Amino acid sequence: MSDEEAGRIVGLYRRHARAWAVARGTEPGVERGWLARFAALLPAGGMVLDLGCGPGRPVAAHLAGLGHAVTGVDSSPEMIAMARDALPGQDWIVADMRALALGRRFDGILAWDSFFHLRHDDQRAMFPVFAAHAAPGATLMFTSGPAQGIAMGTLGGEPLFHASLDPAEYRALLATHGFAVLGHAAEDPDCGGHTVWLARLG
Repeated sequence: MSDEEAGRIVGLYRRHARAWAVARGTEPGVERGWLARFAALLPAGGMVLDLGCGPGRPVAAHLAGLGHAVTGVDSSPEMIAMARDALPGQDWIVADMRALALGRRFDGILAWDSFFHLRHDDQRAMFPVFAAHAAPGATLMFTSGPAQGIAMGTLGGEPLFHASLDPAEYRALLATHGFAVLGHAAEDPDCGGHTVWLARLG
């Protein structure tokens, strides 16, 4: 059943896009500290790829407000439409991150509360995608679960799929694709219980 639920993620976020955006809010909350660490590693005016950008707020808007050029990618056209309305000066693309091939490289790559909706094998397959879009010295940050497994949440009263690899496997995948781990916290109490990875290419 959980594998079937993984295939319903995009439809869920399409159906509940507006309500999710309202609940998410427009200003960074618990993620503010990690966003600051991520932004501190970017060059001035650096280009950021936001995978699973949602409606563009709060994360992409925060980075754009710091002077970064954001390219946001989301599988939900409804989310991208809200992002374009909110931040018309940035680049917004309706696409599946698993098949992304933009032919461009970025100073920062972010997959906050998005990557962890992918099946285990799809997560493994994302690391070449990260590497293909990373400029020399690029910073990568994503959220996962704390341990190997599957967890089900809810969105709009419907089941919401989450998955995680073992932390050792994430470290191995990062290393294989040239990323060094700069920071990692499992169920960070200062970030609402998020498990966060921060890494740099090279």
